[in-house]
Amino acid sequence: MNLKNILFFVFLGILFVSCKKDKSLKEFMVDSWETTYIKIDMPTYQKSDSTFVFEDDFKNNPPRRARSIYHEDGTFSAWYVNQQEEKKDESIGKWNVIMDSLYVEYFYNGKNVKTAYHIKKTAEGFIGKNVYDWDNDGAFDDVLIMKTKRLHAEK
Repeated sequence: MNLKNILFFVFLGILFVSCKKDKSLKEFMVDSWETTYIKIDMPTYQKSDSTFVFEDDFKNNPPRRARSIYHEDGTFSAWYVNQQEEKKDESIGKWNVIMDSLYVEYFYNGKNVKTAYHIKKTAEGFIGKNVYDWDNDGAFDDVLIMKTKRLHAEK
C-alpha cells in the first residue's frame, strides 16, 4: 500500500471519528429551561394603530423568572419563580417537535393556547421565535423572541 492510500484512509478515519451526531430537537428539548430574554413586538396593539414592545432581559434580580421542563412523554410544565425561588402560576401542557419547530398546547390565564416556536439551538440553550396573538386583539401579528438557558433537569 502506498503512502497516498495510507494517508487517505487516515484522513477518512479522522473524519469519521470527528463527526459527532447532534441530538434531534426532540432529544435536545427534554430538560429544564429558564428564559433569559424576551421581546414581544405587537404592531397593532389591541386593535389600535400603535405599536407596543415588551422587552425584558431578566437582569438586576427581577421579581419573577419563567422556567419550564419538557418530559420525554410529550408533557411539559411551565411556571414562574420569585426572588425566593418559590414556584408560582404553574401551567401544564403537551409538546411536540416537527422539523425545527416546537409545538405547544397548554391552558393559561383562562384560555387554551396552541402555538409553535421556530427553535434555534445555541451554546447556552435555544432561541425561540413565533408569531401569535399575544395582545388578544384577534390579529396573529405579534412577534415573540425568547432566549433560554439550560438548567439541567434532575434525571
